[in-house]
Amino acid sequence: MTERSPRPRPRRGRLARLAARHGGPDARFGARLLAGTVLTALAAVPFSLALVLVESHWAPLHRLDQGVAERLHRSALEHPAWVRVLDFLTHVAWGPATMRILVAGVVVWLLWRRAFRLAAWAAVTATAGGLVGLLVKNVVERARPHLPDPVSHAPGFSFPSGHSMTAVTSCAVLLLVLLPLVPRAWRPLPWALAAVAVLGVGYTRVALGVHWVSDVVGGWLLGVAVVTATTLAFEAWRGDVGRSRTTPAEGLEPEITTDDPEPAGRPGSR
Repeated sequence: MTERSPRPRPRRGRLARLAARHGGPDARFGARLLAGTVLTALAAVPFSLALVLVESHWAPLHRLDQGVAERLHRSALEHPAWVRVLDFLTHVAWGPATMRILVAGVVVWLLWRRAFRLAAWAAVTATAGGLVGLLVKNVVERARPHLPDPVSHAPGFSFPSGHSMTAVTSCAVLLLVLLPLVPRAWRPLPWALAAVAVLGVGYTRVALGVHWVSDVVGGWLLGVAVVTATTLAFEAWRGDVGRSRTTPAEGLEPEITTDDPEPAGRPGSR
């Protein structure tokens, strides 16, 4: 019986050799970039869908916007004291200026703690949210609601709601930075407060007749997309310096509670 010679091993191509280096820092960084791009795109899909429906004047969405606006407007006209409460909430308690001051205070504290990259993330997230929202407003140029006997006025275009988007980005910054400082048993409380603020801002904008429901939802979705993009970029840096991935329940940088909140960058280290 003739003995078979071993079959020669085929030569691997360039792609195979690259795949074999899956444990290398370059491949890990590439995988993080790809995953970040995919997740950011997925986060932007709901907003893109909302934008398409608004721009196409989709009839069911128009009826929803109009119906909710008219019902809330009638209620506002019947309860002027409630209008004053809504005005205080939307401009003072949950207003963009208040939110930005809180974020600015967190950024200053992070700089004092020498957590420079986390401070940059917080500042970039808040700033990018405002700029992206303003850009989209001026591209879409959607008119605000025109209601009889308006109880409030607002300048500029309507879609997306800047107040709603600022609430999302600002609350996300505050939560993801400060959660590590909150005892685990108490962490549902800040999440609940953030949810109340975000939902409350959206309600006040529609109830005061200065935004449609779809404007508010669009602001929420665009804010989520911005936070997703900047957070994934920060997570890529954490991977580069050898720190483990975190979850929203842990905060973005759990090490903020330690004496070494930010290590020196070591690209490719693990």
